[in-house]
Amino acid sequence: MHLRIVQQRLAFIQNSFVRTYKHQTKIFGYNTQLKTIGNTKEIEKILCDYNQARQANPHVALLIDAYRKHGHRLAKIDPLGITVNTSIPELDNKLFTTDFHVENEHDARSLFGLSTEQSIPKTKDDWIRQLNDTYCQSISLECEYIESDIERLWIARRFEQLRSSPSISSDLQRRIYEQMRKCEAFDQFLQAKFPTLKRYSGEGAEGMMAFFDLAFQNSAQLNIENVIVCMPHRGRNNLLVCLLNYPAATMIRKIKGKNEFPKDVKTTGDVLSHLYTSTDLTYDGKTLHVSLIPNPSHLEANNPVAVGKTRACQLSLKEGHYADTEQDGGRHGDKALCIQVHGDASFAGQGIIPETFQLSHLPHYSIGGSIHLVTNNQIGYTTPQHLARSSRYCTDFAKVVNCPIIHVNGQCPQEIAQAVQLSCEYRDLFRKDIVVDLVCFRKHGHNELDDPTFTQPTMYKKVQDYYKQEQTSDQELDEKIKIFRNTLEEQFSIADKYQPKAPHLERQWSDMIQAKSTRAQWNTGLDGNLLKYIGVKSVLVPEEFQVHSTIARSHVQKRQQRIEAGNGLDWSTAESLAFGSLLLQNYNIRISGQDVGRGTFSQRHGMLVNQKNDDVYIPLNSMDSKQGFLEICNSILSEEAVLGFDYGFSIHDPKNLVIWEAQFGDFFNGAQIIIDTYISGGELKFLTQSGIVMLLPHGMDGAGPEHSSCHMERFLQMTDSKENGIDGDDINMQVVNPTTPAQYFHLLRRQMIRNFRKPLIVAAPKILLRHPDCISSLTDMTDGTHFLPVLTDNLSKIKINPEKIKRILFTSGKHYYTLNEERDKRKRDDLVIIRLEELCPFPADELRQEIKKYKNAKDFIWCQEEHRNQGAWTFIRPRFENIVGTHLKYAGRDVLGTPAVAIGEIHQQECAQLLKLAFD
Repeated sequence: MHLRIVQQRLAFIQNSFVRTYKHQTKIFGYNTQLKTIGNTKEIEKILCDYNQARQANPHVALLIDAYRKHGHRLAKIDPLGITVNTSIPELDNKLFTTDFHVENEHDARSLFGLSTEQSIPKTKDDWIRQLNDTYCQSISLECEYIESDIERLWIARRFEQLRSSPSISSDLQRRIYEQMRKCEAFDQFLQAKFPTLKRYSGEGAEGMMAFFDLAFQNSAQLNIENVIVCMPHRGRNNLLVCLLNYPAATMIRKIKGKNEFPKDVKTTGDVLSHLYTSTDLTYDGKTLHVSLIPNPSHLEANNPVAVGKTRACQLSLKEGHYADTEQDGGRHGDKALCIQVHGDASFAGQGIIPETFQLSHLPHYSIGGSIHLVTNNQIGYTTPQHLARSSRYCTDFAKVVNCPIIHVNGQCPQEIAQAVQLSCEYRDLFRKDIVVDLVCFRKHGHNELDDPTFTQPTMYKKVQDYYKQEQTSDQELDEKIKIFRNTLEEQFSIADKYQPKAPHLERQWSDMIQAKSTRAQWNTGLDGNLLKYIGVKSVLVPEEFQVHSTIARSHVQKRQQRIEAGNGLDWSTAESLAFGSLLLQNYNIRISGQDVGRGTFSQRHGMLVNQKNDDVYIPLNSMDSKQGFLEICNSILSEEAVLGFDYGFSIHDPKNLVIWEAQFGDFFNGAQIIIDTYISGGELKFLTQSGIVMLLPHGMDGAGPEHSSCHMERFLQMTDSKENGIDGDDINMQVVNPTTPAQYFHLLRRQMIRNFRKPLIVAAPKILLRHPDCISSLTDMTDGTHFLPVLTDNLSKIKINPEKIKRILFTSGKHYYTLNEERDKRKRDDLVIIRLEELCPFPADELRQEIKKYKNAKDFIWCQEEHRNQGAWTFIRPRFENIVGTHLKYAGRDVLGTPAVAIGEIHQQECAQLLKLAFD
């Protein structure tokens, strides 16, 4: 029975992806034959021996279980000694019998992880002493909540083995002290040179530098090639200069108010505590590429970004499920690792943390486990622990996904080394997240100018006492620190003349440029026969694959007919043609969001489900053996973490088209932090380009306030479009509201074939997905065609004579179809309707050219379905007047405090009034 349970656990761990989508290798184009988690037979034997030993020695097993579960509560992990428990009822001596003699040495070692040099405890007191030394000192472990017997037993025994082993070597101990001393020396240098600088020092948390150094070394030993690190501000500059080869001269320039980037790049830069780098480190002859990604002031927002970038790195390396063939195999995390660094208060308080943890085991978001470091200062800004959370530890959220947690005193080198060793081994074996809670303190307040004794007198009396302790001296180490300080002095002396380098457009981005201040037109059309080939392939499934009857009729057959006819192409067909063409050009595509496989409005069906056995098939992944890879990711019910993940995926490689689709347009507001701190300003602040596409279903359809609007006005307000000048391609992000499938096709293709990347915000359709007039033909997408920022009037049943036009209606999005229908109904041949398909960059030249066609026009009206204080009105009005030279009148709904009314009668009255204003 035990052996069967073991095999089930192993199957669960090593095939967490395959257990969901399990039968066909071509289901996702993924390789489903992965390496096992290790020596399976050896692990099976460990569990079997353990269960047998428990039956033979139940009293010893009960005591060991108690310490494994509760020992951490007695651990001396606080370097200040503020939070100390002296007794735990569950570990009371009286609860355990005196019969603790273990006859069989093998049983003892099966129950408890003793090193080969360690003798077997003989009595109850011996066992308690051993357990206290293991679990109740400067390091402890929480793992008893882990469901898997294999994982729980393995990590407990390995922790016990490390604790019972001899002390770390003097060389390793010296190396740890060197990193901690360099961290301290760097802070002292900055304090001396810039005494009024808010630097968010690492003082009190120097142990994190030892953690990083050892984690990088362990990664190199495990043949990992890339490490992506995310980190908040505290100690960040120490890591950059002390370990990641960041030029101190660049940092000193920044402190003095100079630009951290060259003058020839367009950038605003960011604050000192948000600097970042990418560098190669060498450990034991092995090269490790380490990227510390940019961070915003919104703590923890960079965590899903780092995870997404790591997943994209794994795609580039073709590891794990991204491998081309079964023989290439491997597992996610073989070559790329994510290290996530957190603050204690933010880890407990920010909702993005549990959201990101929920991604950790999911097929399209897993990266084979992250190593988490919590720099636990035991205080948040000025808030003490008992007011910052309801749980015992700041790390308790991690338990939701059965993540083991190591608590360690941040001033104890040997224990830090053990924590790093255990976390790296666990993650490598089980490919799951693990947390190291580094308990430390802040020497200063929230920053170096903040007096913490205002609110925390007791804690900071302890901090002051700590720094009064006599520090040991080591002549050899002192000499190394002296050399380091001299290097900092040299960097200080050259800082004013130092020319920093731009860290962008390197490696996989070397073929890209920064967008120019002019606008370029891109031929995004393709050969008609190629488009027909892609269209047929987009709904082609294996003979034995049983498609749902409704989908077979309304989706598969209809698309085949439309492709054959070459016209009547709807929105989803145009999307498939864009996807397929980019895949054949060897770009990769990732579309992510809630229910994107089917599509919120049952329009996409990019992934088809076999009605016989739930197998999933993506036809566009089977066009050509050398094509790119399409990954369709039905996400968890999260916006902030998922959008952050997808943004991180998009910044790794310009060959990846990454799309995040909101279920409804307003869902983006759950991810506003990612939009504000990364998408809208990422390139200006960090020189980090992203071509991420946000699809936001938008339209006033009488559905009430919540899902009507994507709040286009917010995105337009966030752009750096000019009110009194001509926009170029160098705007910070594009905002579009396309009205035809062909326009959408060209937009998606333009995102990738350009030699720069910009975020694209699409006010996507709802009713236009199946609107009978919202169709395109293959000729609209053939070679020589391209996206049109302004569309001329072309759907009216009334013949338009430019000489007769007295009124021009300007609009954007699906409202055009309402206006066109009303005009035909009224048989008005004296007005024309012009569509702004692209709002930012603002198409001033195209609008001028279009207006010139109608020389007798006297009335110029902007008509929108959104309320006056929403939509595009406040954005386009000054641009029409200042740049186009046209004064606009407004026809639309009045101002409102919500996006829409929820009373049907009022909605209809608004619609009628809107049309009356536009036409009368």
